[in-house]
Amino acid sequence: MEEILSRCGYRCDLCMAYRLNVESHPENRQLLSDGWFKYFGFLIQPDNILCNGCLYDQCLTLDLDCKVRPCVVERGIDNCAFCDEYGCAKLKDRLVTFEGIQAHIKDAITEEDRMRFIAPYENAVHLEKVRQNLGK
Repeated sequence: MEEILSRCGYRCDLCMAYRLNVESHPENRQLLSDGWFKYFGFLIQPDNILCNGCLYDQCLTLDLDCKVRPCVVERGIDNCAFCDEYGCAKLKDRLVTFEGIQAHIKDAITEEDRMRFIAPYENAVHLEKVRQNLGK
């Protein structure tokens, strides 16, 4: 699957909640529910884990309170990396870094857990890569 960035820079293609990934591996819903709770502190029941991303008009996402998507859509840009106000408060509230997660977790995070539960959402890294390619 090709790389798919959400409006705030999450990698949909790597996320186990993304519709195509759920359809291919529905057994991962429980694993993801447990991982999100462990690393991010929120609990979504496995049967409720399904997202087709926020890139489409008729999006089905798990975060109904997202402030970034409406802002990006209103500005007519692909994601926050293209914004002249990059780094605004709306985005800062959603930024995920491995170091930030590790700072709140008592034990070391395994590479397998990082790839499953953190890497898809490390939007600071993803957006910076896009901005570098844009010359910003």
